[in-house]
Amino acid sequence: MLWKKARRSDNVVDARDDSGAAGGGMRMGGGRGLSLGAVAVVVVIGLLSGQDPMQILGNIVGMGQQSGSVSAPAPQGRAPAQGDEQADFVGAVLGDTEDTWRAIFQQAGKQYQDPKLILFRGGVNSACGFASSATGPFYCPGDRQVYLDLDFFREMAQRFSAAGDFAQAYVIAHEVGHHVQTLLGISNRINAARQQGEKMEGDNGLLVRQELQADCLAGVWAYHAQQRLNWLEPGDIDEALNAANAIGDDRLQQQARGRVVPDSFTHGTSEQRVRWFKMGFEGGQIGKCDTFKVARL
Repeated sequence: MLWKKARRSDNVVDARDDSGAAGGGMRMGGGRGLSLGAVAVVVVIGLLSGQDPMQILGNIVGMGQQSGSVSAPAPQGRAPAQGDEQADFVGAVLGDTEDTWRAIFQQAGKQYQDPKLILFRGGVNSACGFASSATGPFYCPGDRQVYLDLDFFREMAQRFSAAGDFAQAYVIAHEVGHHVQTLLGISNRINAARQQGEKMEGDNGLLVRQELQADCLAGVWAYHAQQRLNWLEPGDIDEALNAANAIGDDRLQQQARGRVVPDSFTHGTSEQRVRWFKMGFEGGQIGKCDTFKVARL
């Protein structure tokens, strides 16, 4: 992937010195931070029970706030240092998502609002609560920011055998896809459906449809980026498809508990994630990404 062709975004915020071991994480009674080991236990509990680890951690934060024992200022951050190639790569990918979605929104008579991307280390506080790096990259609609611990890319390569710069670009584009959903009002509609008691989890639930749409939107970005920059090299698309395949609910559950429980799916199967990314990439048409209307995901 010839990523250095891309324009760099000004919206990357380096908060790595303000989070994790630097003291930006959640603090429970006695002034001691919640250890990464404790957070890992929460994540495992979420995987085994089918609950969203982010929601569990958010509940812990909420209980701590009610008891007055949480002191968790959001990291301030700064522009990444010159010469930081990993941060430069993130800025290139984010910059191109901005160029792509600005153009698509403009064609539809709308205005795209760029999200911030926060680089953190270990753990971070957002409008959605505290998150450990163990939860992976995420988008918070409450502050309209993407959060990324760069160590996740190493875990992708080592644990999931999903290496490569375009695999990493797919991850960023997927989270930006959630920002697009927020701007289009999709996230609000899903929240309203949650409050009305509609089915959220499960292989046909709204959460799966939301995540698969973000995969498709990542494919839309990849198509338009290639048309504009011609930056893909042989094997790059395979890297993205391999990453999508590696983080399907069925594969992760099989690894974590030795069996697959479709009723607890939140992101879709490996096959579904691959198929919807390809759906967006084949022609770059956002209209093909309406996962909420199709009967078969």
